[in-house]
Amino acid sequence: MSKKAIANKQVEVNALAEKMQNTNSFVIVNYSGLTVEQVTKLRVELREAGCELKVIKNNITKRAAEAAGYGEIKEALLGPNAVAFSYEDSVSAAKTVFEFAKENSALELKVGVVDGEYMDNVKIQTIATIPTRDVLLTMIAAGLLTPIKEVAIALDLHMKNLEAPQTEEAAEVTEVTEEA
Repeated sequence: MSKKAIANKQVEVNALAEKMQNTNSFVIVNYSGLTVEQVTKLRVELREAGCELKVIKNNITKRAAEAAGYGEIKEALLGPNAVAFSYEDSVSAAKTVFEFAKENSALELKVGVVDGEYMDNVKIQTIATIPTRDVLLTMIAAGLLTPIKEVAIALDLHMKNLEAPQTEEAAEVTEVTEEA
């Protein structure tokens, strides 16, 4: 191999290692068995989620992972693999790939790194089932507002009971109390 080719590969390795360190997360997927249309659809779904899918040679990925401090992923780099990078949300790449794999069994979510922590297949699939940040914030807001809403409803009902005309039995009780 020529020195120029080796230098070009080293540039690729350095760029990928930097990308691995600067993204919120990335996951390794086996895409063998997917059609071109399915891969294109996956790329579109990932792009909509603020992610990117790159098909990178395993050798380049192994060297970059080692340089970035994620040597654990080397064992998973067998066969045709792609790397899905998440830029906005830590779980969006794993979640998008996981959801896509439900409909396309040929896609396999292998391993990943989320917020700097290596995750095997089991952990990465667990992470993929966590609701998105927006959903979690909505759940927190709903949890905080529910007690306030219930108090407001109770106060409103109490005010309506005070303003409502009294029934005959209540009026008799009021008269008996006033006479005593």
